[in-house]
This record gives sequence, structure tokens and C-alpha cells, in this order.
Amino acid sequence: MNAPFSDKTKPLLSVRDLSKIFDISGGFLDQLTLKNGRLRREKTTVKALNRVSFDIAPGETFSVVGESGCGKSTLGRTVIGLYPPDGGEVHYGGERIDTLSSRRMLPFRRRMQMVFQDPYASLNPRKRVAAILEEPLRFHHPDMTADEVGDRVKEVMEQVGGDVQWLTRLPHEFSGGQRQRISIARALVVDPEFIVADEPISALDVSIQAQILNLMMDAREQRGLTYMFIAHDLSVVEHISTRVAVMYLGSLCEVADVDRLFADPRHPYTRALLSAIPRLGKKKSDHVRLKGEVPTPINLPTGCVFHGRCLYADERCVREIPELLKQDDGVLAACHGVEEGRL
Repeated sequence: MNAPFSDKTKPLLSVRDLSKIFDISGGFLDQLTLKNGRLRREKTTVKALNRVSFDIAPGETFSVVGESGCGKSTLGRTVIGLYPPDGGEVHYGGERIDTLSSRRMLPFRRRMQMVFQDPYASLNPRKRVAAILEEPLRFHHPDMTADEVGDRVKEVMEQVGGDVQWLTRLPHEFSGGQRQRISIARALVVDPEFIVADEPISALDVSIQAQILNLMMDAREQRGLTYMFIAHDLSVVEHISTRVAVMYLGSLCEVADVDRLFADPRHPYTRALLSAIPRLGKKKSDHVRLKGEVPTPINLPTGCVFHGRCLYADERCVREIPELLKQDDGVLAACHGVEEGRL
């Protein structure tokens, strides 16, 4: 794997060869199969992440895009420690954190927060907003007085465009956009450095999405936040990102600065994704139509995971897994065709 993506700045987050496998075999009886007249026990696993590596520099918004089921959300949850990795390393601020015990991980829990896709599911329906926001403060800052906690909660609520009167209400009394503001306030209340935003606007009305995006961008500027932004809407990604990573079946296909990626995509999958964005004056013939269907992550293809749908695949693509290699202009692409100069 190449050196960190950012050569000028020491990364805040560094991920190397991260892998995650889920066992979906079910119970003992579900694992039994009859083969050649003999009863065998077989486990079924999903390879959600396959040796994913990247760096995120302080202050940037690093977006991860791809089709549903490609492993975006799993990547975010594994990076932040909600899922234990099955391989690889996660370093935060120069310290490896994926091997830390729950106790030693506590200081990093405050520094790393997450905003989930469904704000209603992520908020305790039985607690009032004040209690939801006060809980992380009391846990991470037990020395704070009740007045200090209350003042901090009110301050953050106002910063996210909420009303102090919301604090006495329950989550079900709010709209989706209001609930997401509360979720963002909960993440900000402990003053984190790094936030994983897992499709934070996909469950919201289009009229509300811009408000939440602007809120997150303002918070980044005011607090010096670093984001890992997970999304499938490329128009949103183009608006908010510093750099973009494209995922397919648990693997990174391409990583580039946002302007360069949208102007000159290298990987065939990136080209297909960008060609699907509706744009004024764009011809229908410009749309890249992929062949075949998305393979199952239970049985990944040999070689490049994209070769079955790629219009440029050859025998090497079928046999050999491509590495994420840095190009002359800094773009990283995992494609034999790009490496050989065919694309």
C-alpha cells in the first residue's frame, strides 16, 4: 500500500488494510447441509470490507460513496469502533485504537462522534431532549456542575438552529429535520474533533437537506471539525467534500480530490457513477451502461471485484486483485487498465 494520501499534513485518522467479515450462518441447524449423502456444517460469511486503506487529514471532509451494500456504513462504524475489525489497523492522532480495551478507548469516544442516518432510531424515544444531550456530557465530563451542563446544552442547541424549548420535549414530537439537528447537537455537545456522518440527510425531505448540510459545513468552519461523510448522492458529495473515496463491494476503487474526481474520473466504476448524475445539456448517450449484475459479497469474484461488470476487463483483471496505486497527479486508483495506460 502506498504512503498516506496527504503528504503535507500528518493524518488525523489513518486506516490500513481494514477488513470486516460478518457471520450470517444463523443457528446450528441452519448451518447443516447435505452433500454427497453426508451431513456437513458450513458457515456463511459476508466480506463487508476487504483491505481498505486511507488517510484523513485534519479539517477535511472525506466522503465515501458507492452503491447500497458496498460497505460504506460498515466502514464508518468499524473506523469509529462500533464494530471490531477482523483485520488491519486504525490509527487516530498517531495512536493505534483498534486494539484498545473499552476503558482505554474512552478518551477517543469523546474525540470521535457519529451522526446516524435515521435520527429517530438513534434517539432514545423515552428521554426528553435535555436528558439526551446531557448524558454524554455527564459521562465524559463528570466534573461539570449541573449549571455548566445545562448552559452547555443550551449553547449547542442554539448553535444547531434549535429552540431551547425543544429541551423539554420527546423525540417523537419533532420533524425529521429537527430530530437530525438534535442528533448533530448530541455529537457536538462533547466538543469532538472528528465526526462520522452516515448518510445524515438521506432520510430527510429535499427542502430540509440543504439546511442540514449548511449546518454541518458551518460547524466544520467554527469548530475545526474533520468529517468522514458517507453518502450515495453524488451531487451532495460534490458540494461538501474535500476528497472522495469510491467503494465497490467492500473495496476502494478510487480516491481523489473532489474537483479532480468529478472532472477526470479514472476507474471505470467511478465513470459509470458520475455518468448517472443528471445534468443540463447532457446527452443520453453519455451514460455508461454497466453489464451484468452486482455480485454477492458472500462469494466475491476472483481478481478485481468489478471485472464482471467492467467494459474494459481482460484476463489479468479476472486473475489478479489490483492495488490502489498513486498516479502522477495524486489520484489513487485500483485498476489494471489505469496502471497499464489502457484507460
